[in-house]
Amino acid sequence: MKLPIAAGCLTLAFGGAAAAETPVITVLAYDSFVSEWGPGPAIETAFEESCGCDLRMIGAGDGAALLARVQLEGPRGAADVVLGLDTALTAQAAATGLFAPHGITGDWDLPVAWGDPLFVPYDWGWFAFVHDVTRLPDPPRSFEALADSEVTIVIQDPRSSTPGLGLLLWIEAAHGARAAEIWAGLADNIVTVTPGWSEAYGLFLEGEADMVLSYTTSPAYHLIAEGDATKAAAGFDEGHYLQVEVAGVLANAPQPDLARAFLTFLGSDAAQAVLPTTNWMYPARMPAGGLPEGFDTLLMPERSLLMTPDEAQAARGPALDRWRAALSR
Repeated sequence: MKLPIAAGCLTLAFGGAAAAETPVITVLAYDSFVSEWGPGPAIETAFEESCGCDLRMIGAGDGAALLARVQLEGPRGAADVVLGLDTALTAQAAATGLFAPHGITGDWDLPVAWGDPLFVPYDWGWFAFVHDVTRLPDPPRSFEALADSEVTIVIQDPRSSTPGLGLLLWIEAAHGARAAEIWAGLADNIVTVTPGWSEAYGLFLEGEADMVLSYTTSPAYHLIAEGDATKAAAGFDEGHYLQVEVAGVLANAPQPDLARAFLTFLGSDAAQAVLPTTNWMYPARMPAGGLPEGFDTLLMPERSLLMTPDEAQAARGPALDRWRAALSR
């Protein structure tokens, strides 16, 4: 997650002419995380104060595109850490053999138990459709109601975006064998499918659609940063799918000790306190100061949906087939 909007994709420039003796640690992340308004700059500055190193964060597309890049580069890749995968992708990522155990233990404030040996959580949230209450005061409250309505939506491509993949799994988890029927009903509500979250949210803010696939926490940005209370997340009767965002150390990391130190830092109060008002998600470990004022106004789903990593991996292919079939008609 991921506000505000803009382009901004940094160019990869691994290693190269690193200055003298200062060790360099390279972190691949999604674009909005490393943007000037995202958490990247503050986390980079705070980590560099203690590591004696040069932390380089590289934007490499949306979450699912990160994994595709890591797979393409294979053992030849020069990054140390990948930040921005989620539990829909961790089984696939683990199967590549490109990630190393992190060896980090800790008490997490997550809605699920955590014991993944390869990936460390840093924030979490629920997917939701966000709308403007002044334009759409009574939004649909289920996928069926959305499909039966004239309400337009913007969603993300599940092949490149973790929210897009999350929507597939949300419908699969909520409707099972009826998933294809749900997608067939939703097809004419979809204005467009974007590669990533930033593009979709930007189109929504420009008035190109009534609702956008985002998070229950997205309205907090508008409320806290802009003093704008017109954005809200629609509560769905089926419940809402959870996303836990994670980071992992690559097995061939040039700086493995620094990479693990960075993952440990991600769970620190200094890093966790930054995330609610930069990445606009819930922190994986509650900071000492708690959540900012305004988070108490957000939608709290009564029912959470989440597949295990293995279940998500097994569901992904058939769900993609149903999504493609519905949108190709």
